[in-house]
Amino acid sequence: MSDRSAVLPQYLFPKQALTNFAGWVAGKERGAVTTWIIRRFVAKYGVDMGEALESDINHYKSFNQFFTRALKPGVRPLAQADLVCPVDGAISQFGAIEGDQIFQAKGHNYSTTALVGGDAVLAARFAHGSFATLYLSPKDYHRIHMPCDGRLVRMIHVPGDLFSVNPVTARGVPGLFARNERVVCVFESAHGPFVLVLVGATIVGSMATVWHGVVNPPRGGELREWHYADQQILLKQGEEMGRFLLGSTVVMLFPPPPLAFNPDWAPTRPVRLGEAMANLANL
Repeated sequence: MSDRSAVLPQYLFPKQALTNFAGWVAGKERGAVTTWIIRRFVAKYGVDMGEALESDINHYKSFNQFFTRALKPGVRPLAQADLVCPVDGAISQFGAIEGDQIFQAKGHNYSTTALVGGDAVLAARFAHGSFATLYLSPKDYHRIHMPCDGRLVRMIHVPGDLFSVNPVTARGVPGLFARNERVVCVFESAHGPFVLVLVGATIVGSMATVWHGVVNPPRGGELREWHYADQQILLKQGEEMGRFLLGSTVVMLFPPPPLAFNPDWAPTRPVRLGEAMANLANL
């Protein structure tokens, strides 16, 4: 079966209703039922609870508490690199932005302008720069951290679809990451601007940032944005910046010149928070 055929049912699924229902269930505190659900999830996906700050499954009152669990201090040391990996997950794609085009999968590109919600001026800052797309599977740690020091200047919530973001869907749905609902976080750093995008997906109940809290819901049809240029919201490399309530994908954009990515990186390779992602090529 082709990837295109494999994702056709997703066009018919009531994705919004499924997502709302999943968010409701995941937020409920149902005692022994919640513990049973978490135990089954851990067994099915091979979640390593030994890395969790609280390893006892019975401690978690809701599935959301379990899913956004913290890690023990020191289990994700930061590499000596200009940019470190911000999540646990797997590499979807990474590399150079060709003009304004980001490579999604064979036969599929999408534009930086579409990704950031239609702001061509913002997108132009990343023309001929670099990108990295990282997929978080159900078993992964689901907090997102900073690739480098940054000062927050803007956040944009872009309404959109709720397709799955697994590798098969990435190969089968054109413009997937610029089509799904997303939260675009714009930072300034000592090396220029960068964008970190949290991409929503089917049954992703919500996305949250440390400075705002839950961004969605609500899920209206209008783009929303917040400006922080007059505030000093400073986040250090490796510091938590947000989290997914159920898993998804992160896309990052960096300006030119192109980055010197970790030579060990390759599509589908597992990655961990804090490992070396890239260095600035002009240093």
